Amino acid sequence: MEYKTTKSITPVMAKTFFEELNSNHVTGVAYKNINLKKAALAYFANIGNATIAELCKQLNLSAPKVTNLLNDLIQDGLVKDYGKIESTGGRKPNLYGLVPDSAFFIGVDIKQDHLNLGLSDLQKNLVHTVEGVNFKLDNNKNSLEQLCQHINEFITALPVPREKILGIGINLSGRINYTTGFSYSFFYFDEEPLSKIIESKIGIRVFLENDSRAMAYGEFCSDSVHGEKNVLFLNLDYGIGMGVLIDGKLYYGKSGYSGEFGHIPLFDNEIICHCGKKGCLETEASGWALERMFKQKLAEGSSSLLSRRNISNADITLPDIIDAATHDDVLAIELIARIGENLGRGLAILNNIFNPELVILGGSLAATGDLIRLPIKSAINKYSLSLVNNDTRLKISRLGEKSGIIGACLLVRNKVLIG
Repeated sequence: MEYKTTKSITPVMAKTFFEELNSNHVTGVAYKNINLKKAALAYFANIGNATIAELCKQLNLSAPKVTNLLNDLIQDGLVKDYGKIESTGGRKPNLYGLVPDSAFFIGVDIKQDHLNLGLSDLQKNLVHTVEGVNFKLDNNKNSLEQLCQHINEFITALPVPREKILGIGINLSGRINYTTGFSYSFFYFDEEPLSKIIESKIGIRVFLENDSRAMAYGEFCSDSVHGEKNVLFLNLDYGIGMGVLIDGKLYYGKSGYSGEFGHIPLFDNEIICHCGKKGCLETEASGWALERMFKQKLAEGSSSLLSRRNISNADITLPDIIDAATHDDVLAIELIARIGENLGRGLAILNNIFNPELVILGGSLAATGDLIRLPIKSAINKYSLSLVNNDTRLKISRLGEKSGIIGACLLVRNKVLIG
C-alpha cells in the first residue's frame, strides 16, 4: 500500500500590537485594524474608561467588531476589563480601560547646560524622572553622540523592558520641523532627519519637538490651566521661545516654525541677535541680554554679591545672576526688572493680537517669580489696550523644569496613538 505524506502546518502567530506598530510593512486590513486599535487606545487615554456601547458610538463600529478589538488589546496586555458598572436597567455593561504599565513613553528636554529626562505610562502618569544631567548643548557631532549616550543610559537604568517603550520625544530649541524630524538650528549635519539619526542609535521611534511648544503643552495639560483654551506660554531662558495654544491645540504655522517671539524687531539698536539680525527682542529681554548687561555694569564699577564672591566677570552665568537676585542682590533685581519691562512691551503686542485668556511664564528666568512677573505686568498694562488686557491672566509656571518632560511624553504619546 502506498502512503501519501502530508506536510505539517505550523500555525501563524498573530502579531501583537507592539509588533504591528513597529512594522514598516503593514497594509490593507492589518493597517486598518491597527488604526482602529490606536483610536480605541487614544479614547481610553484622553477620555477614560468606557463601555462597548460608548466605543461603538465613538469609533462608528458594530459591537462584535469592537469586542474583537478589545479582546486583541486585552490579549496584548494593553486593556483590562474592569468589571460591571451600575446601570439604570437591563444587563449591567462591562467597563474597559487601559493597563497603565503596559506601555511607556520617554521625554527628553534639552537645556543649554543640562538634560531632563522622564518616563510616563500609558495613562499620562510621570513615573520616573532624572533632572539636571550634565550636558553641554553644542552644535557638533560630539554633543549629539553624548546626547544619545545619556538617553541610552537612562533607558538601561529603567525598571521597564525596552520593548514596552513606544516612543521618545526630544525637545530642542530653535527651528524644528516636527513633521519631518529635521532640526535647522542644532545638529543639522546630514541630509537625513535628526529624528532618524537618533532613532538609529537608540532603536526606539523618536519624535522631535521645539522645546517651548513642548513646555507649553505640558503646562496646558497640568493644573496650571483651568478650562482656558487660548493660552500663550513664554519660555524665558537664554533665548525667548513661545508656545501658542488656540482652542486647546498647539499652533504650528504653515512650516512648523511658529512662536519665534524673541525675534520681533522691537529695538533700534546695533546689537546682533543670534539669528543674525539686529534689534530683536532677545537682544534686550533674554537671558543672554541679562548676562551682557550684568557684566557691563560690573565692568563700569557697579557692586554685586557675585563680585564679592570672587567670581570673575567672564565666568558669571545666567544661573549665578538668578541666584543672586533671589538673595536680594540689588543689581540683579534692577536688571531683571529692566528685562521684564522689555518683555512686557513685546507681550503687549501679543495681547493685542491674540487676546489670550492666559499667559504662562516659564523657563529659568521665571524662577525669579514676582521679580520678573510684576515688571512684565506693569509694561503690559502700559502698552496694551485695556479692554484686551483686562481678560488676560498672567502667571508663573507651576511645573518648572518638569513642564518640558511632561509635554514631550504627552506629545509623543499623541503621535504614536493618534498619528
